[in-house]
Amino acid sequence: MLIGVPKEIKNNEFRVGLIPANVHELVKQGHQVWVETQAANGIGFSDDDYRQAGAKILTTAKEIYDDAEMIVKVKEPQPCEYAWLRENQILFTYLHLAPDPQQTNALIESNAICIAYETVADAYGRLPLLAPMSEVAGRLSIQVGAHYLQKMDGGRGILLAGVTGVEAAKVVILGGGTVGRNAVQMAIGLGADVTVLDRNLDALRRIEMQFGNRIKTVFSTADALNNHLLEADLVVGAVLVPGAAAPKLVTAQQVKQMKAGSVIIDVAIDQGGCIETAHPTTHEQPIYMVDEVVHYCVTNMPGTVPRTSALALNHATLPYILKLANLGYPKALLEDSGFMQGLNVCCGQVTNQSVAESLKLDFMPAEAVLSSL
Repeated sequence: MLIGVPKEIKNNEFRVGLIPANVHELVKQGHQVWVETQAANGIGFSDDDYRQAGAKILTTAKEIYDDAEMIVKVKEPQPCEYAWLRENQILFTYLHLAPDPQQTNALIESNAICIAYETVADAYGRLPLLAPMSEVAGRLSIQVGAHYLQKMDGGRGILLAGVTGVEAAKVVILGGGTVGRNAVQMAIGLGADVTVLDRNLDALRRIEMQFGNRIKTVFSTADALNNHLLEADLVVGAVLVPGAAAPKLVTAQQVKQMKAGSVIIDVAIDQGGCIETAHPTTHEQPIYMVDEVVHYCVTNMPGTVPRTSALALNHATLPYILKLANLGYPKALLEDSGFMQGLNVCCGQVTNQSVAESLKLDFMPAEAVLSSL
């Protein structure tokens, strides 16, 4: 198979779909890999590194889209890339379609085979291609939150850990999944006062077993959420409904009642955000203020640490890329029901039910589409 790796063009995005080591693995198994020039310069991999791994270096992204049978990326295609996608071409990347009707319609019109990292599942129902970036985003949320709590950055002027005789900052984490657990790990490591809210008791039990009495866990009711928001210095939105738009857990009225200078990090912003006042931001302009509350809603948070993120992502995606390349997409997906859950749009049909419901589009089961090919 001819596999193409364009350079990412989303704002301040330096990650890459294939690192040289993974290119080498694909070439060893008889595949061709074309990489856009300087695709990974931002994370320390040169064109020569790719040539030594067996890749061909091309000058433009369009050359890659024109001929590659599979495009491997990190972030969703940007509007200028929509027209380059073509019928029966595989696109394997993060898509986050539920809050993005423009992209979804473009993928439908392309008749391409669009597989989203974030909805691929394993045999246990986990999300193995979302997990590494959720780990990064969860840990970053506390690091970023600590920064924006500083007075010169709009915050209350609070040190997360406090000092002798001064209380630590109160960190409230909404969601006890992968993002939430990693946020907890960083927050307690920095000495913060941490509370996790979730409606899933099993998730709360896992966090208690891992961190013991160093944190507080609370079943998330409307009253509990409201009370903890009023006390919070830093709120991390860490909720996920795979493939679907994130539920709005925090209202604009609740944000208005929060402490002036408190900080919200909405990690769920890729799926539309779980805070009513949240809207997507970029690394170039990461924050804005609403009612004196700092909002950080960058849609590609792991891009802040692109080398770490690219390596972690590539370790997770390689087995799936090899499966697609070696078997072809119909067989690779039909033989693995979890992998098939990653198929969001195929041959002009929306094949992910959550995406279809979020955008009020017609839904066609992935298996039905693939079996008809």
